[in-house]
Amino acid sequence: MAQITRRKLLHTGAAALAATPFVISQSARAATTISLVSWGGSWGDFLKKFWIEPFTEESGISVTLIAGPDSAKVKAQVESNNVLWDVVDSLPIHGPNQGLWEPIDYKIIDPSRFTVKKETHGVPYQGFYGGISYDPSRTKPPAKDFAQFWDVKSFPGRRALRNSATGMLEIALVADGIAPDKLYPLEVERGFNALDRIKPHVKKWYAETGQGNSLIQTNEVDYSFNYLNRVNSAKDAGVSIEFSLDQCIIYTGYFSVPKGCPRREAAMRFIEFTTRPQQQVAMINQAKGAFFSGVKGVEELIDPAVRRAAPEFNNPKHVFYSSEYWGDHVTTLDRRFKEWILT
Repeated sequence: MAQITRRKLLHTGAAALAATPFVISQSARAATTISLVSWGGSWGDFLKKFWIEPFTEESGISVTLIAGPDSAKVKAQVESNNVLWDVVDSLPIHGPNQGLWEPIDYKIIDPSRFTVKKETHGVPYQGFYGGISYDPSRTKPPAKDFAQFWDVKSFPGRRALRNSATGMLEIALVADGIAPDKLYPLEVERGFNALDRIKPHVKKWYAETGQGNSLIQTNEVDYSFNYLNRVNSAKDAGVSIEFSLDQCIIYTGYFSVPKGCPRREAAMRFIEFTTRPQQQVAMINQAKGAFFSGVKGVEELIDPAVRRAAPEFNNPKHVFYSSEYWGDHVTTLDRRFKEWILT
C-alpha cells in the first residue's frame, strides 16, 4: 500500500461531507454478524463506541471485535477456503502482495472521499502516532526524540521497545542520523548496528501494546516506545505518564477483507461506514487528537483544542511509516529481528 505523506494529507481541498446513502442488499443483510480484527484496550473501546455500535444500529449487522491481527491466521484461512475473519486491520500484516485480500469494492466505498489515491486491497481508515513515553514525575529532563532516546549518557534510564522490526528499525536509523524523509529503502545493516548500541539498555522487548503503559506505570522502565492514544487514556485514568510530541512515527491504518470472505458485502459496508466524515470526527475529538484522518474535510471539523493537542503534522522530524516498503520486507526482517533479540 502506498505511503501517505504529510503533503498528501494536508494539501487537499474542502470536500463535500455528505455520506454515501446506506443501502443494504439482501446478501449483506444475510450476514447478521461480521468480525473486525484489530486491537483491544482504549482503541477497542473507541471502535465499539464510534464505529461498531452505531453501524449495528443503522444496519442491523452486529460486529464482533477480535484482538490481534495475525498474518499466519489470515493466510491459513485463505488457503483453506475457510475464511472466518471479515474486516482486518492490515497495517501490521502487510499482505496485499501475497494474494490475501479481496479487491476493495469502490461501488460501495467512494474513492473520492480520501485524500490519497485509491488502493486495490485496503482502505485508509485512520492514522495514529507512535513515539516516546515516560513518567514526568521521575524522568527529568526526559528524552524527547529518538536521538536522545539512544543517548543513554545524557538521558539515562531503562528502556522498553517493541519486539518487532517494523518501526524499531526506523527509529534506530533516525537516531543514527538519517533524515526521516530519506529513510526508505531502509539501510538495514546500519539499523541493526544502531540497535546493537541501545540493546544493553533495553530491559523489555514487549509484544502486547498495553505494555507500553504498564511498564512505565509499574516502574519497570523509565522510557517506552508507545502510542499517543494509549498514553492519553492512561492519563485520563490518573496515571503519571507523558508522550513526547517532538518526534513520532506516523502510521496509517488500513482495513482489508480476506480473499474469499463469504460476508464480503457486509464487510465493505462496515468499512464505508467507518470512513464517513462524521464518524471520523467523533472519534478524533474523543481521542484528543491521538488519531488523524485521511478523509477529506475532516480536518476542518476537528475541535481546534484537539488539533492543538496533537503532534504538529508538518514537523520534519516525524517519520512517515511506509507500508509499501514493509509489504516486501516484513517476513525476512522481522524474523531476523526476533533472532537478533535472542542473541
